[in-house]
Amino acid sequence: MEMRRGRRMPRDQLSALLLLLALAWLWLPAGGRRPPRPPPCPPSCSCTRDTAFCVDSKAVPRNLPPEVISLTMVNAAFTEIREAAFAHIPSLQFLLLNSNKFTLIGDNAFAGLSHLQYLFIENNDIQALSKGTFRGLKSLTHLSLANNNLQTLPRDLFKPLDILSDLDLRGNTLACDCKIKWLVEWLESTNTTVPAVFCSSPGQFEGQRIRDLALGDFQCITTDFVVHQVLPFQSVSAEPFTYASDLYIALAQPGASSCAILKWDYVERKLRDFDRIPAHSAVHCKPIVAQDQLYVVVAQLFGGSYIYRWDTAVDKFIKIQDIDSQKTRKPNDIEAFQIDGDWYFVIADSSKAGSTSLYRLNQNGFYSHQALHAWHRDTDVEYVENDGKPRLIISSSSQAPVIYQWSRAQKQFAPQGEVGEMLDVQMVKYFRVKRDQFLCLSRYIGDSKVVRWEGQRFVELQTLPSRGSMVMQPFSVEQRQYLALGSDFSFTHVYLWEEEKQKFVKFQELSVQAPRAFRYVPAADVQLLLAPSFKANTLVYRHVVVDLSL
Repeated sequence: MEMRRGRRMPRDQLSALLLLLALAWLWLPAGGRRPPRPPPCPPSCSCTRDTAFCVDSKAVPRNLPPEVISLTMVNAAFTEIREAAFAHIPSLQFLLLNSNKFTLIGDNAFAGLSHLQYLFIENNDIQALSKGTFRGLKSLTHLSLANNNLQTLPRDLFKPLDILSDLDLRGNTLACDCKIKWLVEWLESTNTTVPAVFCSSPGQFEGQRIRDLALGDFQCITTDFVVHQVLPFQSVSAEPFTYASDLYIALAQPGASSCAILKWDYVERKLRDFDRIPAHSAVHCKPIVAQDQLYVVVAQLFGGSYIYRWDTAVDKFIKIQDIDSQKTRKPNDIEAFQIDGDWYFVIADSSKAGSTSLYRLNQNGFYSHQALHAWHRDTDVEYVENDGKPRLIISSSSQAPVIYQWSRAQKQFAPQGEVGEMLDVQMVKYFRVKRDQFLCLSRYIGDSKVVRWEGQRFVELQTLPSRGSMVMQPFSVEQRQYLALGSDFSFTHVYLWEEEKQKFVKFQELSVQAPRAFRYVPAADVQLLLAPSFKANTLVYRHVVVDLSL
């Protein structure tokens, strides 16, 4: 029957026609048919439709079948796997990178492989990995980093691997220090199966299983002094004080002919200019807050020394008193203290004809109370109170430091003895560690010493090299006892007290030119260390706590 135009062929006839055409194609000679195209494959690889095995490749192969789900690379001729190196084969489920020369695997090296389940990177020379190496591998269940040269692992390296079930770290040289502490925590909490991994160092942990380490075995909390603020001027002393609930610092600036009063800004966390007291040759500006009044004793090498008081009516410092220039000729240091409710200050005088003098506050001002240690060129004075007995320790250029003890009957200081046979002491400072009492004795020429009070005398405990030192200042921050030893010829050395060794050990170097004082100042939640410099800017350091495991 003739088919009419536009009418469809019946379904059974169409099926028969297709069958005949297929049979006719099969009966054609072999030469008349095109063979199927082999999948694309780089010269260094052997490929099937969904696998590739590559040897001696000079780079990650680019021309691979798009359906590849398994890639093996052996003896590759390159050493670095860069970011998104396999992003062009996003269907990968299995990746084996064994027995190569890889030394570096970059951040996001496996980006784009969201289907990857098995990753083996074994027998290479990888010494370190970056934190983001395995970022994006959300389907990874098996990971092997065995037999590399890994010495540490960045914190939270495995955090992106949500469903990781098996991890192999064997055959590496992991150092069980603070950088590996996170791994100990992770092993305690993870459900991932991890064969035993052992420490290669340090000595006390060598050969131990990492999983067996306790978190308490790691001593990872340390501290540091970092520059917090640079004050653009020279100074030779720094004295903190609190007045009307605000924190201030008084700095003697002989080069600027003034005593600078700085105020702490609790919002900006910086020291700001507040006021200045004229002082042509100031060596010390000592603030004293007594009976709700603020006084500043200004000691000058030339032109006399004075006492100022803050006048709240006019908001400025008013000079209220001269200090007798016949008694105080060349002041070098001032200490202020309170005994039985009375306020005193003592000025160490370094002139040959002068004497260290004690002044007492009464209703009209500070007046001379006692002359101490005349004609000995005193360099420093330290007030100490222990066992309820006030004492003064005075160092000088001509004899060993002298101890004076307060007599409550006579209301004066009386000589008690000397500190060893150490001459030419530039500065004397007192500190305590628990129940033990110590003195730091600094010298410009020769070694400085730390001595300990034992019964009735001070006994030498430690000698510290200190050529060119004008300042040796102990101070404590929370539970740590430090010692800052300055020098005119080299770096300042900060030492830390070690209780077990009963001595100071070197902790940090600070670059301060010709320091003349170190003053610890707690300012709310900020711990400061002021370092006045005779030749350069005055530096303000901040004490910070550092967790080495982070």
